[in-house]
Amino acid sequence: MKRRTFMVWIGLAFLSTALLAEPPTKHTAVTPTPREQEGWVKRHESFNARAKQGDADLIFIGDSITQAWEDPGKEVWKKYYGHRKAMNLGISGDRTQHVLWRLQHGNVDGISPKAAVLMIGTNNSGGDGNTAEEIADGIAAMVKELRTRSPGTKVLILGIFPRGEKPNPQREKNAKASEIVSKLADGKMVHYMDIGIHFLTPEQTLAKEIMPDFLHLSPRGYEIWAIAIEGKLRELLGEKP
Repeated sequence: MKRRTFMVWIGLAFLSTALLAEPPTKHTAVTPTPREQEGWVKRHESFNARAKQGDADLIFIGDSITQAWEDPGKEVWKKYYGHRKAMNLGISGDRTQHVLWRLQHGNVDGISPKAAVLMIGTNNSGGDGNTAEEIADGIAAMVKELRTRSPGTKVLILGIFPRGEKPNPQREKNAKASEIVSKLADGKMVHYMDIGIHFLTPEQTLAKEIMPDFLHLSPRGYEIWAIAIEGKLRELLGEKP
């Protein structure tokens, strides 16, 4: 039984390595692309300036849902991450290709965090956006970039959060992308969690108390997020239970 379990673990580790090593077919989600808006450029540059200061143990990477840790999520951030040398690398409106470009242009230069929390992809999934497979490619490319630039950083990929009041095709596309991405986890340096269930009612709907616009989180939503990943973060950061 032990030998069988060991062989299964080896197989999963090999699959994860293969997924990270195999270059995806070229498409927009994996093509590093900057954005030209002044606000985006300034925020990107502020990340680079902060990274040059070093001394960061934990980073959160993503889009507006991550950026808003600084607004509706600020008190929760202070409670859970204020003492952990944490950096917020979220920019509203970003897609996988934008984050990939940022990682290649200074956002993590000069730092070697113990852990990185990655939650991205929902902005790629709109009507004329990318397929689930392409979104997964984009996330895999970011994980590979992080692993290359900071080999000692443990990456926690979060499944894309549910969006839309009720089940819908876009939510399903994001869920499919997340399922594909989950195979990147090797249980050592790359980990995966899908915490979406914590935001949903038993009927699979989203409540305005958690996501007022059925996409972005309320303070309560950020508390749910923080609680859901706390145990895993403690493990990845090497903290005592």
